Amino acid sequence: MELRLENLKNSPGARKARKRVGRGESSGIGKTCGKGGKGQTARSGGKIRPGFEGGQMPLYRRLRKFGFRSVTRLRGDNLHTLVPVEALNLFEDGAVVDADALKAIGIIPSSREKAGYKLLNDGEVVKRVVVRVSSASQSAIQSVIAAGGTVEIV
Repeated sequence: MELRLENLKNSPGARKARKRVGRGESSGIGKTCGKGGKGQTARSGGKIRPGFEGGQMPLYRRLRKFGFRSVTRLRGDNLHTLVPVEALNLFEDGAVVDADALKAIGIIPSSREKAGYKLLNDGEVVKRVVVRVSSASQSAIQSVIAAGGTVEIV
């Protein structure tokens, strides 16, 4: 059969007939037209917002509210970048360890600038280095001094 304009047809099931409501009770969608009984939802445009409980105090107002935690506080954007003491072993004896040296060796991500860099006593240091950081814990300072190095707070 040749394909021509007068013999074009849709595939079976491609076009669905619209639902014709209100065509007798025996049709299954007569009388109330599938909208149930009377009331707000039976009316045209009658919608109820999410969370509405018919005038009863809704759940989101009945439950207790808890505190707020700042996203920046959780991520630590306003805090120091933490540097473990063990990372100082990657440098040579007598080296000056500052922010640029830590970035160059890859200990600190260069993409994220924070309030400063804090030295923490996490691990053991064996090299004699001069450390220049914005903050350091007391135990970290003691362990660097015990290894023969110095800590300068800048």
